[in-house]
Amino acid sequence: MKKILFFTLMLIIATSCKDFLDTTMKSDYSSENFYTSQIAAEKAVTGVYNSLYGMKWWVFGDVASDDAVKGGNAGDQADIIPISDFTADADNGIIFNFWQDTYETIVQANYVIKYVPQIDMDNNLKNRLIAEVRFIRAFSYFNLINIFGKVPYKTEPPINEEAVHVGLSEVSDIYSKIETELKDIIPTLPTSYPVEKGRVTRGAAIGLLAKVYLYQKKYSECLEQIVQLETLNQYDLVQNYADLFQSGAEDSIEIIFGLRFINTVETSLGNEYHVWMAPSHEGGWYFNAPTQSFVDAFTEKTADGEDDFRLDVSIGRDGKPWFNNQTFSSEWSEATGYLVKKYNEEPAVGFIIAQSTVPYHYLRYADILLMKAEALNEIGSGDVANVAIELNKIRARAGLENTTASTQVAMRNAIRNERRKELGFECHRFYDLMRWGKETAETALGSDFKWVEPRFYYPIPQAEIDANQAIN
Repeated sequence: MKKILFFTLMLIIATSCKDFLDTTMKSDYSSENFYTSQIAAEKAVTGVYNSLYGMKWWVFGDVASDDAVKGGNAGDQADIIPISDFTADADNGIIFNFWQDTYETIVQANYVIKYVPQIDMDNNLKNRLIAEVRFIRAFSYFNLINIFGKVPYKTEPPINEEAVHVGLSEVSDIYSKIETELKDIIPTLPTSYPVEKGRVTRGAAIGLLAKVYLYQKKYSECLEQIVQLETLNQYDLVQNYADLFQSGAEDSIEIIFGLRFINTVETSLGNEYHVWMAPSHEGGWYFNAPTQSFVDAFTEKTADGEDDFRLDVSIGRDGKPWFNNQTFSSEWSEATGYLVKKYNEEPAVGFIIAQSTVPYHYLRYADILLMKAEALNEIGSGDVANVAIELNKIRARAGLENTTASTQVAMRNAIRNERRKELGFECHRFYDLMRWGKETAETALGSDFKWVEPRFYYPIPQAEIDANQAIN
């Protein structure tokens, strides 16, 4: 069987509801006659995985932070600019598309969760498939509440008015539901897959649950999940940081959850991030341009007096090696003089940029170690020795000396700076700034950013407000 995420398939959801979140009918099947076999169940679950493709997480995770600006041609994708300067309104097209795409994932997941249980098939496989989809639904809601705050929490497919018109749930309530969802599916998910790699694993569910706890400042609970993850003995840091960002890295021992891609004539199965962020002479659109602020975060030298090599793995900068024996030119990026390098690769003969197979990592073990260090530091009483052990694992791989932070405040700053350098352009920075609070966010984002209690959220699309009668 081909690896998950690489199927092309029909989406089988049909409904008479007119809510704009309804999935478009793309076949002659309906929910009544499709979910009748194991093959149908597997195809439907693959459809849920595939729905994650094309999500512009980088717009919110990177461009909405101090790590990047829009980039690209000045007039192209203009709706990204209000997101970047925090003036986006409810009619913003990027916000609408992200909302719609995320709820399409949720709709597809809800169909699977409702109808697959009725199929006569192997029960172990059935339960595992449902658990995978429940993870993706939880992941989707986690993204929604960290961008929009209160959102409709929908757990039924849109087959009637009650399922379509759902009011806003409090963020705390949705967090609680995500926690319950993840805890419930952890025992059902396998620790690994011998053939179909790329599927949701037990480690992915544990790791996401740890992150969910961290975002709520539930540090003890976060640490409990990280200990559980470590007992799986499935994950570790790879020796070479650069190896994480090339084709084949999806099978790395460091990767816990992410997206993998395939090089076929169907370019839609390749990594779109490569297209968005590569220079124009490679066929790219040079968006998500790194800022000078990001470059300036790399102040420390290695023990050999060299630059922290994560900088040049993460971005292209003037005079530094690029791919195919090229030297990067600042002229390739009109916005800042820098471009993201993590999703680029050496072009082969006949290479088409949209067929890139460089993976996107949402959650890797380095993130877990940084989460562990942060949680230990926040519940600590000033003894930072144990915190330093975890942080220094990340620093050692980067060739840096052990941290000199000796107080809780100094260690907090060290961890936050290390997260920025280690996870740059992996779509985490904006969310980190928001959860770290008003002072940190305002310092990083400057005068354009205005904190609104309890924290900054983007507006719910006007189209949803108009369509969903339960939103007041």
